[in-house]
Amino acid sequence: MDVRGPIECMEGMPLLVRVLFVWDFCARHVPFVFSCSTCDSKHKRPYDSVVQLSLSSVASLSFVCLSRFVKKFGLRRFLFFDKLYDESETVRRGYTAQLDRSLKLLCIFVIPCFVADSAYKIWWYASEATQIPFVGNVYMSAAVACIMELCSWLYRTTVIFLVCVLFRLICYLQILRLQDFATMFEVDSDVGSVLSEHLRIRRQLTIISHRCRTFILWSLILVTVSQFALLLITTKSSTMVNLDVYRAGELVLCSVTLVTGMFILLRSATKITHKAQAVTCLAAKWHVCATLDSFDAATAQNGSGRSLPEAVGSEEHGESDNEEADVEEDELDNTKLIPSYAFSTISFQKRHALVKYFENNRAGITIFGFILDRTTLHTIFMLELSLVLWLLGKTVGIS
Repeated sequence: MDVRGPIECMEGMPLLVRVLFVWDFCARHVPFVFSCSTCDSKHKRPYDSVVQLSLSSVASLSFVCLSRFVKKFGLRRFLFFDKLYDESETVRRGYTAQLDRSLKLLCIFVIPCFVADSAYKIWWYASEATQIPFVGNVYMSAAVACIMELCSWLYRTTVIFLVCVLFRLICYLQILRLQDFATMFEVDSDVGSVLSEHLRIRRQLTIISHRCRTFILWSLILVTVSQFALLLITTKSSTMVNLDVYRAGELVLCSVTLVTGMFILLRSATKITHKAQAVTCLAAKWHVCATLDSFDAATAQNGSGRSLPEAVGSEEHGESDNEEADVEEDELDNTKLIPSYAFSTISFQKRHALVKYFENNRAGITIFGFILDRTTLHTIFMLELSLVLWLLGKTVGIS
């Protein structure tokens, strides 16, 4: 399949990054200029500085990392398009379709935030146009200032979500590779080819981890610090009385943007780690089915009736008729037995050695040696919750 078409529109990214460098500087400083210290209670923006600093810090990090990725690797290499020619047709088709879906996903995240912020900014400037600094005509100055702030917000949120969606895209490619790799256990493959393919996927996961670990770590730090700063200034006794949608609307919008971006990163990394570690379970099931199949002849001679795989399959079928829960299964994580012809020529020692290799070489996305799996997410959640309760105890008196 020719994959050049979906990325032709992105070939100008290096030039675009250079052109937008000046705009990035302006976009991060424009919101600080138009603040209204003489407005009434509804139009004052006491949280504007914290909101703009939070959004600008994460946007700056995203811009710097994206510029570094494009300059050092190039867009094709960063998105692994140069490796697609060695993949199967299923992987190429799935990745091309996911690229188109990622562009739509970017719009889904950016447009609602931009519409909500546009409504707030238009109301703010339309009702308080005469109380902000202006040059010449007051209404023309208010319109220009409103457009600049909206463009600043749109640019920063787009950069944040763009890097997150691109990370999600390259993680999805590895998921497609793992699903294609799982089919090797269903055909008569030798242990050497299975091992070499897994080493290739493991190397790709290591490359992704080394490229993106700094961005993920600093994003987590900046988002955590910004959210605790916003929580601190909104839970102080002097500000909770006057907390309303006019004052805190943009604050909530900023928090939703940053937390959503962080959620995309952590979910993508955790999902690919879960899929990579599911290979161990698949290999163990493959080994068990092969071992049981080797004893089918002896079991039949002893007159014991059905073989164990057939018995297990029938029991599972009977139980599934009474269950109505929706279980998502794929090639890596399922409860299906593997047909016996797939391992008829592989010895027990080779299968056992391969399973041991999978058990002691768990792949996944790592950050400086710490693997991003569900256990890590539980740890992060508990640390964040502990800090939130401690902060609330210091501000509003929760014990």
